[in-house]
Amino acid sequence: MPFSVYILECADGSFYVGMTEALEKRLAEHQSGLNPNAYTSQRRPVKLVWSMTFDSEHQAFVRERQIKGWSRAKKLALIRGDWDHVHEIVKRERTSREKKKRTE
Repeated sequence: MPFSVYILECADGSFYVGMTEALEKRLAEHQSGLNPNAYTSQRRPVKLVWSMTFDSEHQAFVRERQIKGWSRAKKLALIRGDWDHVHEIVKRERTSREKKKRTE
């Protein structure tokens, strides 16, 4: 069964990154506020802005964790499908880390 990783844009402009086996069902759960303690519950309505399907749960889990760690700018580039900008951000981050290592 395929697994989806998805990004929701919340009413407050924040992003929520998740993973599921049943994307449409999960989106309906987010919209309904099924879990009042969930991040999206107080930030509705939410809008699906990006998703990708993976063949295995492990692949989806790895990508979800990766994207959750990304900056807002990198998530926005992903949502736009602007892979060149994603790569530019990665290069800047790498350069910044390398400079920081040299000054420590």
